[in-house]
Amino acid sequence: MGTGPHSRIPLNNGTAIPVLGLGTWPIANGEPTARAVAQALRLGYRHIDTAKMYGNEEGVGDGVRASGVPRSEVWITTKLATGDQPHARRAFDESLARLRLEYVDLYLVHWPAPGLVTRTWSAMEALCGDGRCRAIGVSNHSIDQLAEILRMAKIRPAVNQIKFSPFGFDQELADYCRREGIAVEAYSPLTKGRNLRNRTLGEVARRYGKSPAQILIRWALQKQTIALPKSEQAGHMEENAAVFDFEIAADDMARLDALGT
Repeated sequence: MGTGPHSRIPLNNGTAIPVLGLGTWPIANGEPTARAVAQALRLGYRHIDTAKMYGNEEGVGDGVRASGVPRSEVWITTKLATGDQPHARRAFDESLARLRLEYVDLYLVHWPAPGLVTRTWSAMEALCGDGRCRAIGVSNHSIDQLAEILRMAKIRPAVNQIKFSPFGFDQELADYCRREGIAVEAYSPLTKGRNLRNRTLGEVARRYGKSPAQILIRWALQKQTIALPKSEQAGHMEENAAVFDFEIAADDMARLDALGT
């Protein structure tokens, strides 16, 4: 799994994505986002996840520039909003303009729109080729929607970003993605903090001398997903990244898996 937040795994298009990223929803645009992004990058993160719907793309771009980390070392993901699917290229250009970056590493269809799944994917494919979009993928797509895309795709989705934590995950969907060579990104791996006081989670955390948040992130990594915990505080960012020096045993993974039932 690697030794730090900069560790990467290959995607199906030959690029390599850092396995730990900073989620930025719902950090406010402008200075709050810029500060969080710059801080994360200085702490060793190399993956920032945003979206038009989050309203903070400008802050993400500002944070990347303020960090002093070379752009080539940072993985930036943003997303196509549902209402923009009929004009994907314009939406992509507008996201790049807000970020004030020359390219993004990954552009995702944020949500599937009924009746537009394959048409939107064709529009996503058309964005590739000029160097401004290194990889394309989807978010919140089901097995049926992915199968619909794969039947017509010239470029396979590199990623499916889905909600994924011990308190709610679709193992069948994750297994399907793995079989099809689609990486799974786990958003809300910390369940927005709602379950950090869960008794079973606390017992597992104490066994490893780790925090509940660290256990949740490590669980996501051991499930072979790319984890996207959100934080605005440097201390929490540092804690969330300190998950590469231990492994959760199979019996404890099974206990955590059962929390969702």
